[in-house]
Amino acid sequence: MMKPQVPSMLPAPACTLDAVALVGAGRMGSALAAALADAGVAVEGPLRRGEAPAGDAATVLLCVPDAQIETAAAALPARAGRLVGHTSAATTLAALGAHEAFSLHPLMTVTAEGAAFAGATAAIAGATDRALTYADGLALALGMRPVHVADADRAAYHAAACIASNFLVALEGVAERLAQSAGLDREPLVGLVEATVANWAQLGARRALTGPIARGDEDSVARQRAAVAERLPDELELFDSLAAATRRLAATRMVVA
Repeated sequence: MMKPQVPSMLPAPACTLDAVALVGAGRMGSALAAALADAGVAVEGPLRRGEAPAGDAATVLLCVPDAQIETAAAALPARAGRLVGHTSAATTLAALGAHEAFSLHPLMTVTAEGAAFAGATAAIAGATDRALTYADGLALALGMRPVHVADADRAAYHAAACIASNFLVALEGVAERLAQSAGLDREPLVGLVEATVANWAQLGARRALTGPIARGDEDSVARQRAAVAERLPDELELFDSLAAATRRLAATRMVVA
Protein backbone atom coordinates (compact mmCIF):
# COMPACT_ATOMS: atom_id res chain seq x y z
CA MET A 1 0.00 0.00 0.00
CA MET A 2 1.28 3.43 -0.90
CA LYS A 3 2.20 5.52 2.12
CA PRO A 4 0.33 8.82 2.52
CA GLN A 5 2.14 11.73 0.97
CA VAL A 6 3.23 14.15 3.65
CA PRO A 7 2.99 17.86 2.88
CA SER A 8 6.35 19.56 3.21
CA MET A 9 6.78 21.46 6.46
CA LEU A 10 10.03 23.09 5.38
CA PRO A 11 10.13 26.88 5.46
CA ALA A 12 10.53 28.75 2.22
CA PRO A 13 14.08 30.02 1.67
CA ALA A 14 14.67 33.39 3.29
CA CYS A 15 16.37 34.76 0.19
CA THR A 16 15.75 34.67 -3.53
CA LEU A 17 16.41 31.28 -5.07
CA ASP A 18 19.73 30.86 -6.83
CA ALA A 19 19.69 30.93 -10.60
CA VAL A 20 18.95 27.54 -12.10
CA ALA A 21 20.14 26.04 -15.37
CA LEU A 22 17.55 23.82 -17.02
CA VAL A 23 18.81 21.00 -19.24
CA GLY A 24 16.21 19.59 -21.62
CA ALA A 25 14.12 21.64 -24.03
CA GLY A 26 11.13 19.31 -24.21
CA ARG A 27 7.68 20.06 -22.83
CA MET A 28 8.65 19.97 -19.15
CA GLY A 29 11.87 21.95 -19.53
CA SER A 30 10.25 24.61 -21.68
CA ALA A 31 7.22 24.96 -19.38
CA LEU A 32 9.33 25.13 -16.22
CA ALA A 33 11.72 27.67 -17.74
CA ALA A 34 8.83 29.96 -18.60
CA ALA A 35 7.10 29.53 -15.24
CA LEU A 36 10.26 30.08 -13.20
CA ALA A 37 11.14 33.18 -15.20
CA ASP A 38 7.62 34.50 -14.58
CA ALA A 39 8.17 33.83 -10.86
CA GLY A 40 11.30 35.96 -10.86
CA VAL A 41 13.84 33.11 -10.74
CA ALA A 42 16.87 33.59 -13.00
CA VAL A 43 16.88 30.78 -15.55
CA GLU A 44 19.52 29.58 -17.97
CA GLY A 45 17.95 27.59 -20.77
CA PRO A 46 16.17 25.38 -21.41
CA LEU A 47 19.37 23.97 -22.85
CA ARG A 48 19.17 21.45 -25.67
CA ARG A 49 20.98 18.15 -25.93
CA GLY A 50 24.73 18.71 -26.07
CA GLU A 51 24.56 22.20 -24.57
CA ALA A 52 26.29 22.54 -21.22
CA PRO A 53 25.22 24.92 -18.47
CA ALA A 54 27.57 27.70 -17.49
CA GLY A 55 30.49 26.45 -15.46
CA ASP A 56 29.47 28.46 -12.43
CA ALA A 57 25.82 27.40 -12.43
CA ALA A 58 25.02 26.75 -8.77
CA THR A 59 21.93 24.67 -9.54
CA VAL A 60 21.18 22.43 -12.51
CA LEU A 61 17.76 20.86 -13.09
CA LEU A 62 17.64 17.98 -15.56
CA CYS A 63 14.36 17.90 -17.49
CA VAL A 64 15.35 14.96 -19.68
CA PRO A 65 13.77 11.53 -20.25
CA ASP A 66 14.26 9.11 -17.37
CA ALA A 67 16.65 6.92 -19.34
CA GLN A 68 18.96 9.90 -19.94
CA ILE A 69 19.15 11.25 -16.39
CA GLU A 70 22.16 9.22 -15.28
CA THR A 71 24.14 10.06 -18.42
CA ALA A 72 23.26 13.75 -18.24
CA ALA A 73 24.21 13.92 -14.56
CA ALA A 74 27.52 12.16 -15.18
CA ALA A 75 28.35 14.69 -17.91
CA LEU A 76 28.14 17.57 -15.45
CA PRO A 77 31.54 18.39 -13.95
CA ALA A 78 31.69 18.15 -10.18
CA ARG A 79 31.53 21.54 -8.53
CA ALA A 80 31.58 22.34 -4.82
CA GLY A 81 28.21 23.58 -3.65
CA ARG A 82 26.36 22.70 -6.86
CA LEU A 83 22.90 21.18 -6.57
CA VAL A 84 21.71 18.85 -9.32
CA GLY A 85 18.10 17.80 -9.63
CA HIS A 86 15.74 15.97 -11.95
CA THR A 87 12.00 16.16 -12.69
CA SER A 88 11.29 12.43 -12.96
CA ALA A 89 8.42 10.86 -11.02
CA ALA A 90 9.82 7.35 -10.59
CA THR A 91 13.60 7.85 -10.74
CA THR A 92 15.43 7.92 -7.42
CA LEU A 93 18.20 10.30 -6.43
CA ALA A 94 20.77 7.56 -7.06
CA ALA A 95 20.68 8.40 -10.79
CA LEU A 96 22.31 11.75 -10.01
CA GLY A 97 25.49 10.07 -8.83
CA ALA A 98 27.81 11.93 -6.50
CA HIS A 99 26.11 15.30 -6.97
CA GLU A 100 24.23 16.91 -4.07
CA ALA A 101 20.90 15.76 -5.39
CA PHE A 102 17.26 16.76 -5.33
CA SER A 103 14.15 16.05 -7.36
CA LEU A 104 10.96 17.91 -8.17
CA HIS A 105 8.15 16.22 -10.07
CA PRO A 106 5.08 18.33 -10.91
CA LEU A 107 2.05 16.05 -10.46
CA MET A 108 0.25 17.29 -13.54
CA THR A 109 0.09 16.95 -17.29
CA VAL A 110 2.28 19.16 -19.46
CA THR A 111 1.19 19.59 -23.07
CA ALA A 112 2.90 21.21 -26.05
CA GLU A 113 0.98 24.38 -25.17
CA GLY A 114 2.68 24.55 -21.77
CA ALA A 115 1.31 24.26 -18.25
CA ALA A 116 0.05 26.30 -15.31
CA PHE A 117 1.89 24.90 -12.30
CA ALA A 118 0.24 27.03 -9.61
CA GLY A 119 -2.01 25.00 -7.35
CA ALA A 120 -0.66 21.60 -8.39
CA THR A 121 1.26 19.18 -6.17
CA ALA A 122 5.01 18.69 -6.53
CA ALA A 123 6.71 15.54 -5.27
CA ILE A 124 10.11 16.50 -3.90
CA ALA A 125 13.13 14.74 -2.42
CA GLY A 126 16.63 15.76 -1.41
CA ALA A 127 19.85 13.96 -0.52
CA THR A 128 20.69 16.67 2.05
CA ASP A 129 18.67 19.15 4.08
CA ARG A 130 19.97 21.93 1.82
CA ALA A 131 18.92 20.09 -1.33
CA LEU A 132 15.48 19.32 0.07
CA THR A 133 15.00 22.93 1.16
CA TYR A 134 15.92 24.11 -2.34
CA ALA A 135 13.42 21.72 -3.96
CA ASP A 136 10.80 22.93 -1.50
CA GLY A 137 11.54 26.56 -2.35
CA LEU A 138 11.47 25.85 -6.08
CA ALA A 139 8.02 24.27 -5.76
CA LEU A 140 6.75 27.19 -3.70
CA ALA A 141 8.13 29.70 -6.20
CA LEU A 142 6.02 27.97 -8.84
CA GLY A 143 2.95 28.20 -6.61
CA MET A 144 2.91 24.43 -6.10
CA ARG A 145 2.16 22.37 -3.00
CA PRO A 146 5.33 20.38 -2.17
CA VAL A 147 5.05 16.91 -0.65
CA HIS A 148 8.03 14.74 0.28
CA VAL A 149 8.07 11.33 -1.45
CA ALA A 150 10.96 9.09 -0.36
CA ASP A 151 13.02 7.15 -2.89
CA ALA A 152 11.52 3.85 -1.69
CA ASP A 153 8.04 5.13 -2.56
CA ARG A 154 8.78 6.69 -5.95
CA ALA A 155 7.63 3.77 -8.11
CA ALA A 156 4.36 3.41 -6.17
CA TYR A 157 3.79 7.16 -6.36
CA HIS A 158 4.36 7.15 -10.11
CA ALA A 159 2.12 4.12 -10.62
CA ALA A 160 -0.68 5.86 -8.70
CA ALA A 161 -0.25 8.96 -10.87
CA CYS A 162 -0.35 6.92 -14.10
CA ILE A 163 -3.44 5.01 -13.00
CA ALA A 164 -5.20 8.26 -12.06
CA SER A 165 -4.27 10.02 -15.31
CA ASN A 166 -2.92 7.90 -18.17
CA PHE A 167 -5.00 4.80 -17.44
CA LEU A 168 -8.09 6.98 -17.03
CA VAL A 169 -7.59 8.41 -20.51
CA ALA A 170 -7.10 4.90 -21.94
CA LEU A 171 -10.28 3.76 -20.17
CA GLU A 172 -12.25 6.70 -21.53
CA GLY A 173 -10.97 5.72 -24.96
CA VAL A 174 -12.64 2.32 -24.56
CA ALA A 175 -15.87 3.98 -23.36
CA GLU A 176 -15.72 6.28 -26.39
CA ARG A 177 -15.40 3.36 -28.79
CA LEU A 178 -18.28 1.49 -27.17
CA ALA A 179 -20.48 4.61 -27.23
CA GLN A 180 -19.70 5.04 -30.93
CA SER A 181 -20.98 1.51 -31.55
CA ALA A 182 -24.31 2.71 -30.12
CA GLY A 183 -24.37 5.82 -32.31
CA LEU A 184 -23.07 8.30 -29.71
CA ASP A 185 -19.96 10.44 -29.66
CA ARG A 186 -18.03 11.15 -26.47
CA GLU A 187 -19.79 14.43 -25.62
CA PRO A 188 -22.69 12.84 -23.67
CA LEU A 189 -20.14 11.00 -21.50
CA VAL A 190 -18.17 14.14 -20.59
CA GLY A 191 -20.61 15.41 -17.97
CA LEU A 192 -20.77 11.95 -16.39
CA VAL A 193 -16.99 11.73 -16.18
CA GLU A 194 -16.68 15.24 -14.73
CA ALA A 195 -19.34 14.54 -12.09
CA THR A 196 -17.72 11.21 -11.21
CA VAL A 197 -14.28 12.76 -10.75
CA ALA A 198 -15.77 15.57 -8.67
CA ASN A 199 -17.53 13.01 -6.43
CA TRP A 200 -14.33 11.00 -6.05
CA ALA A 201 -12.38 14.16 -5.18
CA GLN A 202 -14.91 15.10 -2.52
CA LEU A 203 -15.91 11.71 -1.13
CA GLY A 204 -13.18 9.20 -1.98
CA ALA A 205 -13.61 6.06 -4.05
CA ARG A 206 -15.68 4.04 -1.59
CA ARG A 207 -18.42 6.63 -1.11
CA ALA A 208 -18.40 7.88 -4.71
CA LEU A 209 -19.07 4.46 -6.24
CA THR A 210 -22.44 4.09 -7.98
CA GLY A 211 -23.87 1.85 -10.70
CA PRO A 212 -25.10 -1.71 -11.09
CA ILE A 213 -22.26 -3.45 -9.26
CA ALA A 214 -22.58 -1.09 -6.29
CA ARG A 215 -26.27 -1.93 -6.01
CA GLY A 216 -25.83 -5.66 -6.68
CA ASP A 217 -27.51 -5.72 -10.12
CA GLU A 218 -25.51 -8.53 -11.70
CA ASP A 219 -28.12 -9.07 -14.45
CA SER A 220 -27.28 -5.65 -15.86
CA VAL A 221 -23.57 -6.39 -15.60
CA ALA A 222 -24.08 -9.64 -17.54
CA ARG A 223 -25.87 -7.75 -20.33
CA GLN A 224 -23.08 -5.18 -20.43
CA ARG A 225 -20.51 -7.95 -20.66
CA ALA A 226 -22.35 -9.56 -23.56
CA ALA A 227 -22.41 -6.23 -25.43
CA VAL A 228 -18.66 -5.74 -24.89
CA ALA A 229 -17.97 -9.32 -26.02
CA GLU A 230 -19.93 -8.66 -29.21
CA ARG A 231 -18.72 -5.18 -30.08
CA LEU A 232 -15.28 -4.83 -28.48
CA PRO A 233 -14.09 -8.40 -27.90
CA ASP A 234 -10.49 -7.20 -27.55
CA GLU A 235 -11.55 -5.28 -24.43
CA LEU A 236 -13.48 -8.08 -22.71
CA GLU A 237 -10.56 -9.00 -20.46
CA LEU A 238 -10.30 -5.36 -19.39
CA PHE A 239 -14.05 -5.24 -18.66
CA ASP A 240 -13.82 -8.38 -16.53
CA SER A 241 -10.82 -7.06 -14.60
CA LEU A 242 -12.51 -3.73 -13.93
CA ALA A 243 -15.76 -5.42 -12.90
CA ALA A 244 -13.81 -7.56 -10.44
CA ALA A 245 -12.04 -4.49 -9.01
CA THR A 246 -15.38 -2.71 -8.71
CA ARG A 247 -16.86 -5.67 -6.82
CA ARG A 248 -13.93 -5.54 -4.39
CA LEU A 249 -14.52 -1.83 -3.83
CA ALA A 250 -18.27 -2.39 -3.41
CA ALA A 251 -17.54 -5.10 -0.83
CA THR A 252 -15.59 -2.63 1.29
CA ARG A 253 -18.65 -0.37 1.31
CA MET A 254 -20.75 -3.20 2.69
CA VAL A 255 -18.19 -3.98 5.39
CA VAL A 256 -18.06 -0.36 6.50
CA ALA A 257 -21.83 -0.05 6.38
